[in-house]
Amino acid sequence: MIPTRSRFLFLLLPLALLMTLGSSTALAGLPHAIVQVLERHGVPQDAVSLWVQPPGSSPTIAHRVDVPRNPASTMKLVTTLAALDILGPAHRWETHLHTFAPVENGVLKGDLYVRGGGDPFLVTEQVWKLAGALRRSGIERIEGDLVFDLSHYDVAPEDPGEFDGQAFRAYNQPPHALLMNFNAVRFEFRPAEDGRSVRVTTDPPLSRLQLDNRLRLAAGPCEGYQRGVAYHVEDAGRVRLEGNFPRGCDQYSLLRTALGPEAYAHGLFSELWEQWGGTLDGNWRIGMLPDKDARPRVVHESPPLGDLIRLINKYSNNVMTRQLKLALGVEVYEGPATVDKGHAAIRATLARNGVDTQGLELDNAAGLSRSNRITARQLAQVLQVGRNSPYMPEYLSSLAISGEDGTLRRRFVDAPGAGDMRMKTGYLNGVSAVAGYLRTARGEDRIVVLMINHPGLQHWRGTQIQDGILDWLHANG
Repeated sequence: MIPTRSRFLFLLLPLALLMTLGSSTALAGLPHAIVQVLERHGVPQDAVSLWVQPPGSSPTIAHRVDVPRNPASTMKLVTTLAALDILGPAHRWETHLHTFAPVENGVLKGDLYVRGGGDPFLVTEQVWKLAGALRRSGIERIEGDLVFDLSHYDVAPEDPGEFDGQAFRAYNQPPHALLMNFNAVRFEFRPAEDGRSVRVTTDPPLSRLQLDNRLRLAAGPCEGYQRGVAYHVEDAGRVRLEGNFPRGCDQYSLLRTALGPEAYAHGLFSELWEQWGGTLDGNWRIGMLPDKDARPRVVHESPPLGDLIRLINKYSNNVMTRQLKLALGVEVYEGPATVDKGHAAIRATLARNGVDTQGLELDNAAGLSRSNRITARQLAQVLQVGRNSPYMPEYLSSLAISGEDGTLRRRFVDAPGAGDMRMKTGYLNGVSAVAGYLRTARGEDRIVVLMINHPGLQHWRGTQIQDGILDWLHANG
């Protein structure tokens, strides 16, 4: 059921503010300096939405703020706000280990059941802790298989390359009830000692992953697309690497997927289980717990949501965001998790907190979509609700700080605005967006939403436009 009492204090906002945020009246025109920034980059004014507002007051700039636009990754502001409201910052995900066969002298005489709970941050270190907890429970050897119970999710299979044709990019990994380490492998490349070949290592090391290394060392500086490395997955678990790797590179890395989530989970758990002195005789398979009400032998808890949304927003983690959305559906409408439940939970939470959801298109909660649509006014409402929330410290601290960390760590460095902006950035081909909170040079706070949808807009050009507008707002806003 949808909670009857909002955790947010939206109803305590002054009536005048509600009228301001809900009004259809937009202030006319853009400041001349901002128009010049757009003209310099060949972007028309009607391709831009800009909202600038002192919190609790009317907007000082409201340009085309009711035009639905693709927000790219600034959509994560919506998802993480809903997550704090529905789950609370102390929420943790659980992964359960079950044994139904007897344990004799440290030997499990059967299968180990692993029930996934949709943990968005079951990374290598967390799996290592999970394996250690099992070892400390008195088991040293598993005679059977790893049986993965994935019934917490009811999601249709999807093509990870559907969005942009990059099926093996880590950011395209679909949600999974037992997603270990984002199902990603970091391939690291270095010139070998023989001066002719290229040394390739993987993190984490996975015994099921086979590498066909055909890379050659070639003269040249450390530059070029993927430093000359061509990456091919020939079949599940076999990767072919080809191309000329430049001698000028001391080290280079690629983050990619290569295995199915179940094979990856088996490989990672096996490696870490061995580090704890354990042995696994069997393989893996998918199955259900014989008794769904049985008490687990081991319960592993994730870090709290308040910590995880910092990783989501500061570093724009798409995979974690999609896992998070599914958790919202389970919390509001009970399990199993489905995409529709997740979307419905977000919409209901926004509406309950006074955010206008008319025209909102939420195809992908992480922003990795060509169909998502939201207006600058709606996104400003989300930011206003977040600022007035009892969880405001967690929400604001999840955003990248200008010149310091996250996606803004290399921007505004040594500039007047360094440290004065907490923003979420977003980019797709033809889309550039930034939204969050800015403190001006005069020490005045502003809510800022900037969205640009323009065919052919490159990432670098969108970033320069963002920087020019934010610099001006910091000095004059």
